[in-house]
Amino acid sequence: ITMAATRSVMRAVRVFEFGGPEVLKLQSDVLIPHPKEDQVLIKVHACGVNPVETYIRSGNYARKPALPYTPGSDVAGVVEGVGEHVTAFKKGDRVFTIGTISGGYADYAVAAANRVFPLSGKLDFRQGAAIGIPYFTAYRALFQKGRAKAGESVLVHGASGGVGIATCQIARACGLKVLGTSGTEEGMNVVLRNGAHQAFNHREANYIDKIKEYMGTKGVDIIIEMLSNVNLATDLQLLSYGGRVMVVGCRGPIEINPRDTMSKESSIIGVSLFLATEEERRECATALLDGIEAGWLKPIVGSEYPLEKVVKAHEDIIHSSGARGKMVLLL
Repeated sequence: ITMAATRSVMRAVRVFEFGGPEVLKLQSDVLIPHPKEDQVLIKVHACGVNPVETYIRSGNYARKPALPYTPGSDVAGVVEGVGEHVTAFKKGDRVFTIGTISGGYADYAVAAANRVFPLSGKLDFRQGAAIGIPYFTAYRALFQKGRAKAGESVLVHGASGGVGIATCQIARACGLKVLGTSGTEEGMNVVLRNGAHQAFNHREANYIDKIKEYMGTKGVDIIIEMLSNVNLATDLQLLSYGGRVMVVGCRGPIEINPRDTMSKESSIIGVSLFLATEEERRECATALLDGIEAGWLKPIVGSEYPLEKVVKAHEDIIHSSGARGKMVLLL
């Protein structure tokens, strides 16, 4: 009886109140969820950590989950069981997700079947946990919202993080001219190895001038912006006529001069993967699964943490000196 009893519980990170990283509590007696109709139960091997999860945890985000909750949307693992009407997956399948119902920072997670995708044998579980939000966001920003076309130029601001590397790989594979920024020499090398034609160090005082010089009079067609509260005003100076800034990340307000958009008829467009329709998500998934098969979609895993170090992971993703790939929790 005791064995059966221990099997029905798992470790999971629980948040009982909004606040700093210290509100993340690892518990070892959480009941393993059961997959309902159209749901899949996954034994989690790795879970991606995304900046948005720190905003949600702090209570400063538009979407507030009901307390208590378990964070985490991007898991990779093995199907443990399926609910009624699920035909696409069976026990033992390797999968990754772009969303969970029960939360991914846990030994097991339940996800809607339409948020679960097969994980190619070409990628390990750590890489599988690095696909979800970063690659779907990058594809949405470039094509569904940014209307990127082959031959156009894209500047990826903060290109060495999860979304940044995803954007560089996708943009290069789709025929765009790719520029990336990073804050370290190592980060710049990562960016260049993952599709960028040119990399710039955004810690250098004159890096904006270097980008202008590199682009000449034309300017950049699309800017994928991870830190708009710092860069948006200067982004507007870098755009081509009809150029657009895609706001993917922001940590506060910024003052801009709207006249800078008038002189070039440029656009500032917000990107939120949470607002994607089912059809848009399917489009993303099709393109990305093709990319895995073709070999150009190769997630770069950065910092790895055991589940016990989740508080440190949340501190580091906001305060680390420069991202190099995707942060993951290992279970």
